[in-house]
Amino acid sequence: MARYFDVHPKDPQPRSIAQAVQILQDGGLVAYPTDSCFALGCQLGNADGLERIRRIRQLDDKHHFTLVCSDFHQLGQYVHVDNAVFRAVKANTPGQYTFILPATKEVPRKMLHAKKKTVGVRIPSHPVVTALLRELGEPLMSSTLLLPGEEDPMTEGWMIKDRLDHDVDAVIDSGECGTEPTTVVDLTDGVVIDRVGAGDPTPFE
Repeated sequence: MARYFDVHPKDPQPRSIAQAVQILQDGGLVAYPTDSCFALGCQLGNADGLERIRRIRQLDDKHHFTLVCSDFHQLGQYVHVDNAVFRAVKANTPGQYTFILPATKEVPRKMLHAKKKTVGVRIPSHPVVTALLRELGEPLMSSTLLLPGEEDPMTEGWMIKDRLDHDVDAVIDSGECGTEPTTVVDLTDGVVIDRVGAGDPTPFE
């Protein structure tokens, strides 16, 4: 059964955050809220956690996993960013965007798009994620909590606990966080908006 953490949306309890991070460090898979919707996350390099996300979401090797980063400095360790991309990403983070970029060698190969060798990166603006990342000290390997056959992501922690009780190791609930996933912007060769979501696409049109 999954552990259930009911945390304050703006001032999450440090003890609960520390316990959730310990689960991540022990190889666990966690469902957590973001500034767009709930996501599934595990520690960087956790191959089993990544496969569990693939099974839950029924993903193939063309799916772009996302590295959820605490700040721009951390993001820059995992993707190649030229000056133009730097300005575009910097101006729109933190926020409800996922950027597709060429990965550095720091990114586990199993996370990469099979052909393009790219990865998604984002810096969310949600106090719970910020606290998690600060305690963890590294990015989360992550994917939107959108189940196969469903049109919308799951939005309530208690429902996630009920549905995925034997598939994840913890659920962090801070109340409803939103129903739209991030806007996905591919910056590997020019600017391509792959998905319009919670983030305003106007800056990239």
